[in-house]
Amino acid sequence: MATRWSVIGVMTVVLLSAQGCAAGLTLFGAGAGVSGGSGVSYTLDSIAYKTFTAPVEDLQGATLKTLKRMDITIKGNKASESGRIIVAVAGDRTIEIELDRLTTKVSRMRVNAKQGWLLRDRATATEIIVQTAQTLEDHPPRANKAMQTAAHDSSK
Repeated sequence: MATRWSVIGVMTVVLLSAQGCAAGLTLFGAGAGVSGGSGVSYTLDSIAYKTFTAPVEDLQGATLKTLKRMDITIKGNKASESGRIIVAVAGDRTIEIELDRLTTKVSRMRVNAKQGWLLRDRATATEIIVQTAQTLEDHPPRANKAMQTAAHDSSK
């Protein structure tokens, strides 16, 4: 009896995998992000993304600062319909970063680290997001501006 259920279970997993079951892969990807403690989610094709409580301008500044700290070369930084698109290079990887304005105070970052035509480097994409979050936490842009303004006003 147990053998029959084992065979049925294995067949179910194989069939769902062969069909590219979005639910199963999404659950696996979400679980991997949460268990790693990074709070980063993934699309089915390993594009990492995270939503930040920060305006897109602040997220862009933190992203550029992070890329510089990580010694990743920025090749392009242009406005898009919903925010910014940053293209960078790290070794043999091309990194595409999309910053989307969701509201005036909430932005989403999507990072696609490509290695060649088919391969995606999920670890590098995740690290860029994690390090950008750390940069925002360590150097909050709005707080820095407020402190500079207060210091300037008190010196008068």
